[in-house]
Amino acid sequence: MNNLDLLTAITIFVLSVLVGIEVISKVPATLHTPLMSGSNSVHGIVVIGAMLIAAEAHTWLGYTLAFVAMVFGAMNVVGGYVVTDRMLEMFRARPADRKPAAEQPAIDTHEKAEV
Repeated sequence: MNNLDLLTAITIFVLSVLVGIEVISKVPATLHTPLMSGSNSVHGIVVIGAMLIAAEAHTWLGYTLAFVAMVFGAMNVVGGYVVTDRMLEMFRARPADRKPAAEQPAIDTHEKAEV
């Protein structure tokens, strides 16, 4: 890789970081968790990219960077599923809240109300 390729790669990286910060900062807090939990596939692409880096690496620095990228990508995937599970847990009814049908009061719509 020559100096021009390295400069181009660094420029693309810095610009992507700036665009990412700008886009994420515009997302309201109420939408942040659902959007992040839905983006697990993007984190999977990060892991695939790290594997491609590892395949092209020929030095200990390349292998180290690929390993770190795979670890961070895997942490993102696992974290995304943990957040999704927590979010879905909020919408599940707790067993203590549900009563069996026999214990629930019957509603008779045919009875006339006493006046």
